[in-house]
Amino acid sequence: MRIAVLGAGTWGIALSRVLSMNGHSLVVWSKFAEECDRLRESRKAPNLPDVMIPEEIAFTDDPEEAIREAEFILTVVPSVYMRETIRTFAPVVHHDPVWVNASKGIERDTLMTMTEVITDELGRAGIHSPRVTAISGPTHAEEVAVDLPTLIVAAGPEEDAVRVQKLFEGTCIRPYTNPDIRGVQICGALKNVEALAVGIARGLGYGDNTRAAMITRGMEEIRRLGLAMGCEERTFFGLAGIGDLIVTATSNHSRNNRCGILIGQGVPADEAVRQIGMVVEGINALPAAVSLCRKYRMDMPLIDAVRQIVDEKADPAKIVRDLMGRSLKRETR
Repeated sequence: MRIAVLGAGTWGIALSRVLSMNGHSLVVWSKFAEECDRLRESRKAPNLPDVMIPEEIAFTDDPEEAIREAEFILTVVPSVYMRETIRTFAPVVHHDPVWVNASKGIERDTLMTMTEVITDELGRAGIHSPRVTAISGPTHAEEVAVDLPTLIVAAGPEEDAVRVQKLFEGTCIRPYTNPDIRGVQICGALKNVEALAVGIARGLGYGDNTRAAMITRGMEEIRRLGLAMGCEERTFFGLAGIGDLIVTATSNHSRNNRCGILIGQGVPADEAVRQIGMVVEGINALPAAVSLCRKYRMDMPLIDAVRQIVDEKADPAKIVRDLMGRSLKRETR
């Protein structure tokens, strides 16, 4: 298959490597010509220093060249740049590829998932009913790039999800399918905010009991909101839900976890993001997460705690005390 990958970041390169080594033809697009030149010449990604990029992978900053004859277009740009990227590509789409979103986020103003942003922007350009899917799950690029076993979910209409599933057959990535494309993406976006909360607690010096409790209650927050949004409950107990939250809230590979640790240690959020040196999607997703809580009238104390700490500069230790002092209630409803 011919596959275009939009985005030359760590995750985009890791996925491109896996797909190229599985026999597919890959073209990776970056809007920055100098980034394309560096990757083409060095065959090294800055945050994957021990991984060689296969010579068969091509790089370009030309949108038309990137997607020419592509049967699949894989979007792996930061969520805040998704609409801008699709707006760039829509005028040069003259065929009917399967779009595969691999970015995790919710658009701040519209509260759309990334596949909804893709569909909306293509529709504005006169491309109606595009074939749009999403992949998600517990996936650190650093591990996929060295072929460690990884499980993902391909979400969307069954026929297209199965086609995406088959792209990875025989690789270190084992894909499952799930028709709940919105639920899969809600999990992927909100788990980043919940992971920030867990990281903040770790930065405060709290232990495994606290972390386990916050992961559990964080998943319950995501589940309740997702159900209110019409998602399927089983999604939240699968790879895209609890699986992704566990890895994001516990791994040192996780930017959200590490950013939260810094914030818990007293580093201002903006400075913490700067120190991480890469996109922290939990910070990007926070405004939309808060808006969704308000829109659906959901009590989501962990997400609200992150809001207070990040936006209002509240004392993390005090916020934890407030959480522990909330009124007692039943665990299940």
